Amino acid sequence: MYEDIIVYQGRPGAYSHLSCRKVFPDMDAQACESFVEAMERVEQGLAKLAMIPLENSTAGRVEEIYRQMPKTKLHIIGEHFEPVNHCLLGLKGSKLANIRKAGSHPQALAQCQDHLKSLDIEPVAMFDTAGAALALSQQQDASQAAIASSLAAELYGLDVLKANMQDVDGNTTRFLILSKTRKMPDFVPGKRYITSMMFKTRNIPAALYKCLGGFSTNNVNLVKLESYMAGGTLKDCSFHLDVAAHPDQHSMQLALQELDFFALDIRNLGTYEAHTFRTDHELIE
Repeated sequence: MYEDIIVYQGRPGAYSHLSCRKVFPDMDAQACESFVEAMERVEQGLAKLAMIPLENSTAGRVEEIYRQMPKTKLHIIGEHFEPVNHCLLGLKGSKLANIRKAGSHPQALAQCQDHLKSLDIEPVAMFDTAGAALALSQQQDASQAAIASSLAAELYGLDVLKANMQDVDGNTTRFLILSKTRKMPDFVPGKRYITSMMFKTRNIPAALYKCLGGFSTNNVNLVKLESYMAGGTLKDCSFHLDVAAHPDQHSMQLALQELDFFALDIRNLGTYEAHTFRTDHELIE
């Protein structure tokens, strides 16, 4: 029963929901109120997978995920890059020229602020994009609008008054696909892989430099490095690292030996095939 369920944070019509439908069209995508709830449902066996946003090309990283990943025992088994196409949604029959206010999540409003200003539309901050669409559908004010996905328009019976509201082309969100069961693909020469890890540094001079040195000397490409405070104190700094390699590659094994010597609490979050977005946009070779 639960093998067919994938969970996400937000309301139906959110970009996380859209990503679930694109990647796993045959699974039952179910909404959760929080990231914690979504992860816990997978941990408890109440869902098979979770679709969790990690970062956005315009708004940056989703800070809460970095705080939650050390607390969860879930594994990353895949990634998905979702282009964000913000749409200005209105009630059925409403006109763009009559819109005076638009509600949405603050990040979505920030990503559309130039377009909103040019249309003389006042932004109104709300909890999330899909929630703004739902709230709009429950009123009868044709001067109100919402900024959300085209899926939200479909679900809540709204008109798309204007697509591509985002100010910057290429606005994209990277999602992690989380599972209770580790699923490491076999290494196949010619395929591209990402390995995600967490670690802490030893209290020695140039600790981070020494941790990463093995990747450089063994020609392993680092594609992401993030620091975050994980232990409740300013001195307890942890790192999230993504590398373009598979643990079965000899160069990666040598790099990991050096990391193991200098780092503490190393955890392999998962190895998975790199999404085609990376090669299509030359993010990795």
